Amino acid sequence: MGQDFRIGEHVRWNSEAGFVTGRIIAVHTQDFDYKGHRHRATPENPQYEIQSDKTEHIAAHRGAVLQRIP
Repeated sequence: MGQDFRIGEHVRWNSEAGFVTGRIIAVHTQDFDYKGHRHRATPENPQYEIQSDKTEHIAAHRGAVLQRIP
């Protein structure tokens, strides 16, 4: 389990292309479908939708892979 984040927080995560930064735009606490895949989420282990600062691409990740940026 990772940290708890809120909508609007600035975070970074490691992708295949290196570190990416973005802002959280949604918090999921129930299972949801995204880009053709089922993502598992619970109130204890939510998933976050993050919009990339550079490309505006939207990704979904668990809190364990995110780092808060001050």
